[in-house]
Amino acid sequence: MNKPKIYIDGQAGTTGLQILERLKEREDLELILIAQADRKDPEKRKECFAKADLAFLCLPDQAAIEAVSLAEGTSTKIIDASTAHRTSWVYGFPELDPDQRKKIKEAKYVANPGCHATGFISIVHPLIQANLIKPDISIHAFSLTGYSGGGKSMIQQYEGDQANDLLKSPAIYGLSMQHKHIPEMQKISGLSRKPLFTPIVDDYYNGMLVSIQFELDARQVFEVLNKAYQDQPLIEVEFGNNSFLYANAMKNTDHLKLYVHGNEEQTIVCASFDNLGKGACGAAIQNMNIMLGFEETKGLR
Repeated sequence: MNKPKIYIDGQAGTTGLQILERLKEREDLELILIAQADRKDPEKRKECFAKADLAFLCLPDQAAIEAVSLAEGTSTKIIDASTAHRTSWVYGFPELDPDQRKKIKEAKYVANPGCHATGFISIVHPLIQANLIKPDISIHAFSLTGYSGGGKSMIQQYEGDQANDLLKSPAIYGLSMQHKHIPEMQKISGLSRKPLFTPIVDDYYNGMLVSIQFELDARQVFEVLNKAYQDQPLIEVEFGNNSFLYANAMKNTDHLKLYVHGNEEQTIVCASFDNLGKGACGAAIQNMNIMLGFEETKGLR
């Protein structure tokens, strides 16, 4: 049996490198590697797309849009890790709905979820589906992330010789209230109103904690979320008994854990995962496995 051929367009970036390193360990796949000098050559990239059974786009938004045009006319399946197609392509969150895996498996184009959006949607979507909250609710979420989420430039900023004392403290960003993950948060969750979203980056490499507060009974929220994810291999729900939750607790894994804390009147739900795992590379590999007919968790941590 021929091994599926995989091409990574943008393999020099943070997500591309991670996917490349992890797929190198797979003996059931054949990687199509492009020479460094040819990585921006449209004709060479076009040849790689034509040879591939599946390609990952690990590129900025506009470059990802242009890359899709290079693959036109081929049968190559595509997983896009950029923001460009998340509200138009099949959304690569297999746990979203009972038929989402089937949609992903049958799709030619799949949009890999954003890291912040992964945590947000994992909390909000099931609560809307269960009618515990209404689509027109005003939601405020905040999200702690490691600096690797900002890609190579931010990694260099935090790890380079010019790093200053300000980088040792948490930094709120997205102050225009127009973070690029908000459109998918709203659409995929089923909200009729844009959520209020505050992202925060801190001085650690990887790991994520997305938190949302509700005026709801915590036990009831737990029961809805636990039922929604009870058969999901990569998502776990816990009724919390924690004094602290740490944003890098799930680093270097491809799982997501939901913690529900609170009381009969107020609830905080926190999604803990790795921004480079279930928030990026792990999710991309999970989607690849589904699209190519492999066991879903193969190669995941």
